[in-house]
Amino acid sequence: MTVLPAPTDLRPDPVAAGLRALRRAGPVIPVLLLVGMLALPLGAAGEGSGGTPADAVSGLVVLFCAVRAVRTRQRPLTRTAFVVLGLPVVAVAVAALGADSLSNALEGMVRYYQILVLVPAAVLLLVRDRNDFRRVGWALVALGLWQGSIGVYQYLTGTGASYAGEDIRAVGTFGATDVMGMSTVVAYGLVCAVALYLGGGTRRVRITALACAVGLAVPLALSFSRGAWIATAVVCVLQVVVAGVRRAARLLAAGVAAAVVLVGGFGVGTSMLEERLSSITQVTAAPDQSVTDRYTMWAAAIDMWEEHPATGVGLKNFPAYRDGHASIALSAGSDVAGAGAAFRRQPLLSPHNMYLLVLSEQGLLSLCAVAGAWAAMLVLGARRLVTAHRRARGLDCALVACGLLTWQLIDFVYADIGGPSTVLTGVVFGLAAWWALSPGAVSGPVGER
Repeated sequence: MTVLPAPTDLRPDPVAAGLRALRRAGPVIPVLLLVGMLALPLGAAGEGSGGTPADAVSGLVVLFCAVRAVRTRQRPLTRTAFVVLGLPVVAVAVAALGADSLSNALEGMVRYYQILVLVPAAVLLLVRDRNDFRRVGWALVALGLWQGSIGVYQYLTGTGASYAGEDIRAVGTFGATDVMGMSTVVAYGLVCAVALYLGGGTRRVRITALACAVGLAVPLALSFSRGAWIATAVVCVLQVVVAGVRRAARLLAAGVAAAVVLVGGFGVGTSMLEERLSSITQVTAAPDQSVTDRYTMWAAAIDMWEEHPATGVGLKNFPAYRDGHASIALSAGSDVAGAGAAFRRQPLLSPHNMYLLVLSEQGLLSLCAVAGAWAAMLVLGARRLVTAHRRARGLDCALVACGLLTWQLIDFVYADIGGPSTVLTGVVFGLAAWWALSPGAVSGPVGER
């Protein structure tokens, strides 16, 4: 008698497939979790300068990275990476000595180390190869789409932050106290999407990335953030030029399509958006109050530095010295309302320029160390970008890393660290550091893109 084999179920097991995907992702999962935390509503955690759930998770990511490095006996960092990431450590520690209180010194050190050293180092060590890098890049795109969709809904329903007397400013889950949060997240996603489109990959990947880029242009416009507009436009143009002019026409067509959606579909561009765009060219001729405040605080920061050129006025001391160095053109604060927040005046506690913030509070020595680390990552990353373009391997990763770092360095002219979205800046620096400093960025099997 013939014994028939037992029937087998050839249908794929979704649970097993999910477990295999998790095993493939491996150590980079904590980084993806950290990015995902920025999708959650902030609630009371978004008010003031206190910590957020994302800040807590960033600490766990750093701890996980340290434990994993000890267990696997992994060499923590290369010599170059140790020097580049170590420069801010010494600079911030010296600047902390000039703080007016122990609490300000500790709070400032923790924040700077978190964003400039610890989170970037953790990302550098947990991203193993270019596939892991792409996972984080797509996570930034997904986060941008999520926050952007909430922002578009806020604009359409009039539930956003207050702008020109109407609650239409798209701010996502970050609320009216961090109007730059959503624009930053969306801009990160847009830069990544453009890079993933230009960098090759399968046709499906390119089409998906291009569609995401077009979709992210809508909430970026509705954020009414001039600094994010400028930085994103500059970076996207540079990405197109570096990747090759042959794709420029297609990308231009996508930009025109996005403009049609904005103007025709949402009615944007007829009044407020056009006024906001035109105000970019009027920052010297007829600046609005926000620009006047920014110029006044910039001048105050430079005046502080001139009195304390080497070490600055001390960590977290800009608010204490502001009124003594600012002119009477400075207003009492900015108006905050909408997106679930009652009207109030938010004090201006920083110059809204990262370079001047470091210069005024920490002095020229610290600025040279911090900016020198960023410049080193940019130069080393650009060298590897040239190699990736020549070998046609990892070009998308190169464009993501260099694009994000360039965007951040441009945006720092108009903004500084602070707010619930700041932890994501540490992830961006980590991606840039991985591409510039990790051996895994340029190594890999033959044929791997």
